[in-house]
Amino acid sequence: ETFTTILGAELHSGTMQNGELWHILAVGLPADFEPADAPGFVPVAGQETGPELARRAVDAGAFVAIAHPQWSGMTLEDARSLTAAHAVEIYNHGCAMGCDRADGFQYADLMLSEGRDLTMIATDDAHFSEPDHFGGWVMVRSETLDPEALLSALKAGNFYSSQGPEMHVVEIIDDTVIVESSSVVSVIIQGHGSASQASHGTSMTRTEIPLTRCKPSSWLRVTLIDAAGKRAWTNPIRHT
Repeated sequence: ETFTTILGAELHSGTMQNGELWHILAVGLPADFEPADAPGFVPVAGQETGPELARRAVDAGAFVAIAHPQWSGMTLEDARSLTAAHAVEIYNHGCAMGCDRADGFQYADLMLSEGRDLTMIATDDAHFSEPDHFGGWVMVRSETLDPEALLSALKAGNFYSSQGPEMHVVEIIDDTVIVESSSVVSVIIQGHGSASQASHGTSMTRTEIPLTRCKPSSWLRVTLIDAAGKRAWTNPIRHT
């Protein structure tokens, strides 16, 4: 088999600090998951809060992500309150095409520096009302396409996110980041605060970057950029 599906949903309930409805991504929901009470797709009194809904989804077995935080106008305090979330949606292609608010990196980076254990996902969020599909996805490392195996891999962080570039190896050896990938023109390392390092070239498939400015950071992540400007992103790597 070369194709499988996993039951998921974007869940909505409660009010963020800007007065708008929470959007929470849940993958691997059971079929009998009780929907939130969100009549008219607007916040109403007495609803579950967003953090309560996220916790209920996790308790039901789902992989939960903080959905399109920039598009939502979410505050950092909002994002912090979703303590049950596994991940932050760091790229949403629908939000990129529809309003140029696709980003979630600032939220993820700040919470990583606060000690949160989070991964990062890219998605399409395709509504097919504009060219919002096939623009962002995750590449999961799993022995099988069994939905439970894929869900376990997501929860374990065994994946990377991409718009096209492929990652084959990312490792740290003797304070050097080694990346083997499809052909790219830039490899960038990010860490706490303003820490970053980069290597640029032509058709790079193996890149080694000694850690200097990023070495003190407690976490690192890696971005690849290909000649077409398409990106791929690792999950955070805890570094000591």
